[in-house]
Amino acid sequence: MKVGVVFPQTEIGSDPDMIAKFAISAETFGYDHLLAYDHVLGANTASRPDWQGPYSTESMFQEPLVLFAYLAGLTATIELVTAVIILPQRQTSLVAKQAACVDVISKGRLRLGVGTGWNPVEYEALNANFNNRGVRSEEQIDLLRRLWKEDAISYDGKWHKITDAGLNPLPVKGNIPIWLGGMAPQVIDRVARLADGWFPFATKALGGQIQQLHERAKIAGRDPLSIGIECIMPVNTSLDEVKALEDLGVSHIALVTMNQGLENPESHIDAIKQSRETLGSVF
Repeated sequence: MKVGVVFPQTEIGSDPDMIAKFAISAETFGYDHLLAYDHVLGANTASRPDWQGPYSTESMFQEPLVLFAYLAGLTATIELVTAVIILPQRQTSLVAKQAACVDVISKGRLRLGVGTGWNPVEYEALNANFNNRGVRSEEQIDLLRRLWKEDAISYDGKWHKITDAGLNPLPVKGNIPIWLGGMAPQVIDRVARLADGWFPFATKALGGQIQQLHERAKIAGRDPLSIGIECIMPVNTSLDEVKALEDLGVSHIALVTMNQGLENPESHIDAIKQSRETLGSVF
């Protein structure tokens, strides 16, 4: 099993030296990957008394691809993972360009997790359609892969048109792994047909959902075991809990330190160090 850590977006602060220290520490401790959440804008809850979302204008978020461009030059081996970029609220060709550049400067260490999101406030601000985000994301994934593979393409889709143009530079391996986030049945189907991996929640239903994923992958003519599965778990997760996930077919986990009552940025580093010692046999 691959074990990573979640970059503590909302609690690490904005000091670039501390941001660097967290990432370098994660690599030094032997973690396989560093995972970052994505939100472009936070809603002002003062004007939305019924707001139910987990994040607001008070929640700090570094933009993941900008963050990874910074960390690419400060680290050497740790994989850089977005989980997840809200793809349908972004211009596809621009995401392809940014991701390719991060992949190149990190020497092929980018894994692009994408999802459709839950926040219409961001979609409105980015002039994107919230209502067709799921189906539109499928065309976006197809276009991303075409742009990463070929020097120049012509593309005439329902939502995208490119006339004999392409990216430069291209990703190191001519592709970047695309993983999908979400738990809805249509997302599981989309993962089975299109994705390199999946970010589900570690609920009691996970075993059945993995079985569904494998069945649908077979229908799509794919090897189910070629599709990675990653769960995000609290930093104090036990070895037995990790092994139980591995038995279900989970291939990756990422340990999250946010919302654990940690007092300061340094305590996030202490927490991932302690978990590395606790879960040592998994690495």
